[in-house]
Amino acid sequence: MCGIAGYLRLDGKPADACSVQSMVERIRHRGPDGEGVHVEGPVAFGHTRLAVIDLSHKAAQPMFCPERRYVLVYNGEVYNFRELRRALEQEGVCFQSSGDTEVVLHALIRWGLAAPARFNGMFAFALWDSRERSLILARDRYGQKPLYWAQNGQLLAFGSEIKAIAAHPAFPVRPDLEGLLEYFTFQNFFSTRTLFQGVRTFPPGCIMRLSVDAPAPEWTRYWDFNFQEPESAAGREEYVAELLRLFRQAVNRQMVSDVEVGAYLSGGIDSGSITALAANLSPGLKTFTCGFDTHSASGMEMYSDERETAEYLSYLLGTEHYQVVLKAGDMERCLPEVVHHLDEPRVGQSYPNYYTAKLASRFVKVVLAGTGGDELFGGYPWRYYRAVVNKSFEAYVDTYYKFWQRLIPDTLIRQVFAPVWGQVSHVRTRDIFRDVLNGHNTELCRPEDYVNRSLYFEAKTFLHGLLMVEDKLTMARGLECRTPFLDNDLVDFAMRLPVSLKLGNLGEVVRLNENHLGNKVKQYYQQTRDGKLILRQAMEHIISPRISNGAKRGLSGPDATWFKGDSMDFIRRKFFNGDSRIFAYLDREAVRRLVTEHLEGRSNRRLLIWSLLCFEEWCGQHVL
Repeated sequence: MCGIAGYLRLDGKPADACSVQSMVERIRHRGPDGEGVHVEGPVAFGHTRLAVIDLSHKAAQPMFCPERRYVLVYNGEVYNFRELRRALEQEGVCFQSSGDTEVVLHALIRWGLAAPARFNGMFAFALWDSRERSLILARDRYGQKPLYWAQNGQLLAFGSEIKAIAAHPAFPVRPDLEGLLEYFTFQNFFSTRTLFQGVRTFPPGCIMRLSVDAPAPEWTRYWDFNFQEPESAAGREEYVAELLRLFRQAVNRQMVSDVEVGAYLSGGIDSGSITALAANLSPGLKTFTCGFDTHSASGMEMYSDERETAEYLSYLLGTEHYQVVLKAGDMERCLPEVVHHLDEPRVGQSYPNYYTAKLASRFVKVVLAGTGGDELFGGYPWRYYRAVVNKSFEAYVDTYYKFWQRLIPDTLIRQVFAPVWGQVSHVRTRDIFRDVLNGHNTELCRPEDYVNRSLYFEAKTFLHGLLMVEDKLTMARGLECRTPFLDNDLVDFAMRLPVSLKLGNLGEVVRLNENHLGNKVKQYYQQTRDGKLILRQAMEHIISPRISNGAKRGLSGPDATWFKGDSMDFIRRKFFNGDSRIFAYLDREAVRRLVTEHLEGRSNRRLLIWSLLCFEEWCGQHVL
């Protein structure tokens, strides 16, 4: 687990070590155990190392093949590296190290662009071929490891974080207004745009190849999500047994490490299931929970603190348990560092992730997380049920798009973006949204098809945003985060499951829709105990039924209450006093009206307020 950075001069002129060294220094937090730079002709590679597998110098990077034709910088873990190593040894490859980096290098040399599809893990890498003067960039299936790229004339740069690219003098920081509009619609980026003009997110499951002699990038997509109803379904018990087998296998794979592994533990089934299986392999497993001071909370936020349930699970599983309790002031204090490490804001309130990673990093170097369980097994039924009966694909897009306008709806976006509207009025966020949904190639005929399309959409967008946040805020502390739900075999199995094994109320929702009983359907929009039925059944004898049958709750604090209570003065200082930097891009009065609605209790705009706070801090750090 590491950080990578570098650039290629497409005009063939020599690269310089000074620029790439500056890029590496910006992401040193990702790899406190080592650092390396290699400059060769027009290419410059940099690497910072977090040593997890093979702690010796033999696994240092940049890594060369014996003939030194190829050089690799790589960030990630390929969990099936031992199987791949045996296959390569049968082809005559000799290895000098015991880790996965050398396996990745020789796999790419032997199998070329077909190699990434064989990797079961998380990764982003750059490979330079000195003979062909060509560069290959690639990223894992799901986007677990971040990768960005930018091109300015004859120079192409890449990095694990945007701050590495911004450290190169050829890439000055300017806000991307189209990206800003996209973010303030979805609280995420559904395209490859970022908040930094000219910097793009490298798409998951893709490979880019280019060379000095052929500088136009050649793109290959080697994998994509594909949720489909099986043509013939097995029996329920067979599915349950296979899920449990694959889940055990995934956790076992991701426990491989030469340093200690711990686990996040909330009160939910995802982290609870992973912890149960991991604790069986590693008695005395260290676990970590983030809780919240809810003394001032109201409504459903009174139940946001999951410490009691996590402690109960820790008792049952025999883990060595640690926890951190957050108050409103903690959100305020960490904001500058959170924004710095994220590069740009993404989905949700990310400060709990920051504090949980900070806690875990005091005890372990690797932590397991439950990310991906909801997206694979249907953990958000209240979303899917809004769009399961439709007259057409476009009607489906309209329904789901309206729901996913998480921050500012189309009816208000022009008012809020009035200062820059002339520069972004051509952007159609519905088209951005539609492009993601249209990426799936199956027809939409049945309600199950619409659910599967929604699962595809959320895996491509919401899950990707969660993974970006998780990576940045764990690596900020030199901590590697692993996600067993995103094991290749487990994902392939989950995508072929019948929807009926994930959602229990789909038939009733369809019946009520077809009978135009919309008011009765709304009760299912709040259903938090539906979803993930097969996972619940598979785990019911391994963790407590109190957990396997529990309601879905996310890692989110009582922000709505804090923003109009303990943190109200902080909010007012940011947006009602002086000249906030965001008002160069957003309309002052429109923003203040929306914030006031929350402060006065007329609307819950906690997501918007958090995003405004992040953008204000982002402007302070990047816009002079």
